[in-house]
Amino acid sequence: MFNVFNKKVNNIKSTFSIKDLENLTGIKAHTIRIWEKRYNLLQPDRSDTNIRNYDLSSLQKLLNVSYLNNFGYKISKISLLDNSEIKILVSEIAAKESTHSHAINAFKLSMLNFDQRLFYNTYNGLEKTKTFKEIFEDVFIPLLQEIGLLWQTDTITTAHEHFLISLIRQKILVLTEQIQSTFSEPNGKTYVLFLPDNEVHELGIMYLNYLIVSKGFHSIFLGQSVPIDGLVDLLEYYDKITFISYFTVKPEKEMINDYMNEFKSKILKKEFINFKILGRMTEYIDNESLSNNIKIYKSINNVISDI
Repeated sequence: MFNVFNKKVNNIKSTFSIKDLENLTGIKAHTIRIWEKRYNLLQPDRSDTNIRNYDLSSLQKLLNVSYLNNFGYKISKISLLDNSEIKILVSEIAAKESTHSHAINAFKLSMLNFDQRLFYNTYNGLEKTKTFKEIFEDVFIPLLQEIGLLWQTDTITTAHEHFLISLIRQKILVLTEQIQSTFSEPNGKTYVLFLPDNEVHELGIMYLNYLIVSKGFHSIFLGQSVPIDGLVDLLEYYDKITFISYFTVKPEKEMINDYMNEFKSKILKKEFINFKILGRMTEYIDNESLSNNIKIYKSINNVISDI
């Protein structure tokens, strides 16, 4: 199911600790050891100090085994199958079931192997039966949440994370451009999407921009790290603007209410200028000081339903 193309690339992570396998597959290290001893499921190399080291094919096999195990197949039965039989069985289940774990595992392998072709093949397979909205929300969001945890536990490097994010980013850009190229006249509403100074986590705001464009609205996407003074000129061009921003790590909690006061004094000076914000840093905003033209949202879909 999860074919890995054997290419010699310098930065590919080709060996994994048992803790790496636990983080990547969700199977506890203790269980992996039992499966090895009882069923000879994996054959790791061992260091002089008896530390287990696993290759990429072992990770691939364990991801497939985990997938089958989650569908009720007992490890005693799976262990009797060879690798090709396991892959075939995974493929058959994936073709019948409406699940996303096999795609998430394939995207993980593409990331670990810096394998663009595997990413595109997996995405193209999903695209045959799902909209981009379904792919992003049902597959990419859970995948990115897992990637964040893998990065925190040193299972992957920032290069792995950036590789995956850049490919998802490309998909959003291409699809947004395709929609915008068919526009005739905007419908009168203007949305300006931006990230505050020093905020660079842009996938969420890019996806939100895609959804707004999909609904036929005029959207101006400014991207990362935009200072408040950089937004002032837009007030000269449009009478009705809804600014939208995503506060992931910035502004910092000690500065966020000062930021809101500055935004209000410099930008929200006209009756039909509004500000919609979301992201985890919004929990530090003093809600009692907010004016009626500022609204905080819990999720992207909450924003879209209010547009």
